[in-house]
Amino acid sequence: MSIAFLDPGNIESDLQAGAVAGFKLLWVLLWATVLGLLCQRLAARLGVVTGKDLGEVCHLYYPKVPRTLLWLTIELAIVGSDMQEVIGTAISFNLLSAGRIPLWGGVLITIVDTFFFLFLDNYGLRKLEAFFGFLITIMALTFGYEYVVARPSQGALLQGLFLPSCPGCGQPELLQAVGIVGAIIMPHNIYLHSALVKSREVDRARRADIREANMYFLIEATIALSASFIINLFVMAVFGQAFYQQTNEEAFNICANSSLRNYAKIFPRDNQTVSVDIYQGGVILGCLFGPAALYIWAVGLLAAGQSSTMTGTYAGQFVMESLLLPFAVLPILTFTSMPAVMQEFANGLLSKVITSCIMALVCAINLYFVVSYLPSLPHPAYFGLVALLALGYLGLTAYLAWTCCIAHGASFLTHSSHQHFLYGLPKEEQEDGEESSG
Repeated sequence: MSIAFLDPGNIESDLQAGAVAGFKLLWVLLWATVLGLLCQRLAARLGVVTGKDLGEVCHLYYPKVPRTLLWLTIELAIVGSDMQEVIGTAISFNLLSAGRIPLWGGVLITIVDTFFFLFLDNYGLRKLEAFFGFLITIMALTFGYEYVVARPSQGALLQGLFLPSCPGCGQPELLQAVGIVGAIIMPHNIYLHSALVKSREVDRARRADIREANMYFLIEATIALSASFIINLFVMAVFGQAFYQQTNEEAFNICANSSLRNYAKIFPRDNQTVSVDIYQGGVILGCLFGPAALYIWAVGLLAAGQSSTMTGTYAGQFVMESLLLPFAVLPILTFTSMPAVMQEFANGLLSKVITSCIMALVCAINLYFVVSYLPSLPHPAYFGLVALLALGYLGLTAYLAWTCCIAHGASFLTHSSHQHFLYGLPKEEQEDGEESSG
């Protein structure tokens, strides 16, 4: 579950935030991880209490049209996430081979070895989890090495981590801040976590066992996300120390005067602030701290890309058995708030308020990205297509929000609305839901 917090998209978000804002956005990374933990907690509780993953519950509770649209949107989210993960792994192969393996070759290798490693699942989920643990250890060691050699200022780092402020920040910093939140809270990971907890044996006839399982899953998730937070912190701090306010000309000169001078040409010779990606980031680390830093970065990137590609594929498996981010957060908030589903383990008032705020934040971020994206469209004719897609997006989001309000027990919604929401359940489960709601 923690792998989705460490994919190449997260790594690139970290390094760009560090290069653009230095240490000013570290507190955003911290609180985005806390919000992610709250979402993962809900996913785990749903799986433990019901014995079903989020995809299965969506299939049972939503009518055919909304659940089909929900399925398609989540599959698109997984495809989009897997694209960056596969390309990130291919870039690591390119760096490790000094350019001998082209990107298309790295993509083919990644596709083949991803399915090969997933065969570990045939020997038990614990074997696969152990392999993921090995990859996380590699990331911790490699990115930790970069942190040690970069020697970021600890005072400035702690200030940026615990003081929520961003003095002198403008549009670029704001864009990086919302990008951090979007990279941390991944929709497919919520579906995945609700399914993974089913591998643990829990006696659901005993409330004490369910309560104990929920507690230990929260502890487990907290440890896992703490590890992922530290690794993300390493990356953001390294690039905040080494590249904050650096220009392309300075990056060119650094590489031109190093043993990796052949790589200098990837940086244009101008006075624009350097804009690094995961490829350029590895190169400039090698130029600054020696070739070893380049190859160690590539190994860490390989571990991040390979593991997250498998996670995305694994999550897709669970989504396919039944059935963008509001389409995961809204359903998990809905079902964990329903006494008919969760019984006494349904969300309390404080939990509902916090998760509703998360949902509002996510929707605001999505709206911000859409508004920011519109001016970059190459032709006004594309506005119509974007408007059509936005209409469908808002329609499905509104339906999910409406059902979420029902689950929250809003006073203006009638009992018949709740009965309609139980449509799609097997007959005996509908009866159980009606008795619980009564």
